[in-house]
Amino acid sequence: MKFKILFIFLFLHLIVLGQAQSFKEGEVLKFKIKYGWFKASEASLSVAKAELRGQPMYHILAEGKSTGMLDVFFRVRNRYESYVGLQDGLSHRFIRKTSEGGHKKDKMIDFFQDQQLAVVNDYKRDTVSNHSLEGYAQDMISAYYHLREIVDIQDIEQGDEFILNMFFDEENYPFKAKYMGDEILKTDFGTIKAMVFKPFVQADRVFKEKESVTIWISKDKNKIPLKMEAKLAVGSLNAHLYEYRGLANPFNMIFEN
Repeated sequence: MKFKILFIFLFLHLIVLGQAQSFKEGEVLKFKIKYGWFKASEASLSVAKAELRGQPMYHILAEGKSTGMLDVFFRVRNRYESYVGLQDGLSHRFIRKTSEGGHKKDKMIDFFQDQQLAVVNDYKRDTVSNHSLEGYAQDMISAYYHLREIVDIQDIEQGDEFILNMFFDEENYPFKAKYMGDEILKTDFGTIKAMVFKPFVQADRVFKEKESVTIWISKDKNKIPLKMEAKLAVGSLNAHLYEYRGLANPFNMIFEN
């Protein structure tokens, strides 16, 4: 559950980019996550080059693990991989290997975008199933990078909403978020101008209400996620960027620590 919330956080920064190259091979982002007062987890994103079906790809790896006392009582080891076409910016393969408190998933989704088809291999259940895509779709990791590159938000205004079609597990998922304006944010690296977004989530046993999550995104050419806060049905969760390297552009700060 904590990593699902974090990846909503990670996804949000893509909707705020213009046409400049916002990432490159070698980019690494690392995050620390807290549940209430307790340090609960760590997560990272990294970008490399690869080839799939004879096409050049970005191979994007997202990993998360529990730490501290949570690792004793509820061990989490999550790994997500996304193969994104260098030419089209679309997802071509998504791999999910997760283990959360003994609950495991092991899936691979092959995307055939021109056919609007997703083939899901569930290795735990030993099944293969075909699913129709609702137009071109992204997985939850490829979306993070795809929209960084193609969305021009020079004319963005407070209250603007953004929608992206995603395919996750075995269903299409329309993702929507609202731009709330800008804030000056203190971080581990210095004081940074940030854009604030709220994703629309389903109010259920995890989230307290549909606008329970707030995301802060750096207002520079990188547009990387800096901070996230989530009001949960029980307690709250916070995540923040604590390490980065290999950025495509200078990390603009108002004041450095």
